[in-house]
Amino acid sequence: MPAIAALAISSCCYRPPNGARCVSRDSPFASVASAAPPLTEPNDRRADTSYDGAIAPPESTHVNRLEQIALMATYNQWMNRKVYDAAAKLTDAELRMDRRAFFGSILGTLNHLTLGDTAWLKRFAQHPAGHSALAPLSAIAAPTDLKHLAFANLHELTTHRAWLDRLIIDWAQSLREPDLDLRLQYHNMRGIAADKPFFSLLVHFFNHQTHHRGQVTTLLTQAGHDVGDTDLLALID
Repeated sequence: MPAIAALAISSCCYRPPNGARCVSRDSPFASVASAAPPLTEPNDRRADTSYDGAIAPPESTHVNRLEQIALMATYNQWMNRKVYDAAAKLTDAELRMDRRAFFGSILGTLNHLTLGDTAWLKRFAQHPAGHSALAPLSAIAAPTDLKHLAFANLHELTTHRAWLDRLIIDWAQSLREPDLDLRLQYHNMRGIAADKPFFSLLVHFFNHQTHHRGQVTTLLTQAGHDVGDTDLLALID
């Protein structure tokens, strides 16, 4: 919409905070609409507070948490395949080049993602439900340094990443609704004990992947290789 047209609409039309239809500012109802208090969500909280899982979600919800987790696991695999296909077009020197990212290079960032996923999955393996899908991780040592270049070349990392992504999907599909409402006790990499709601940790797990994968796609684009569509929307029917 042209800027002038948009300005004209905004100057003559008021949309109440409750989501009702647009009300003309000349209408006798405009003052009533503008006086309506803004609605707040039941779980609204200030930006400087933390979430401890104490606030229950609304009773009536159409969101299936297990389906959301399975979707994010599939999205992780789908995106990693696209990212690794694009990365394979670069030379080893280009992959290792310091691009002033959080973890230096493209290879460094991809290693960080794999190490971070491994660290969290080994913590999730301690869940009281004892998810057997994560049992293969017992043969892998817990990462001690998330900046470590655990895989020195892309070929080895690609093979391991494909295995890990399949494991994540199998594990996500094995979860049950009661599992999500439990709390998980674990120690972080500094040895500090933590006790947090399991479902919130799952959200963090997938959010962390998306965060750093976004950095990699930017680095790949700057290197001349577009990974294509990255929107989760592509997997939503």
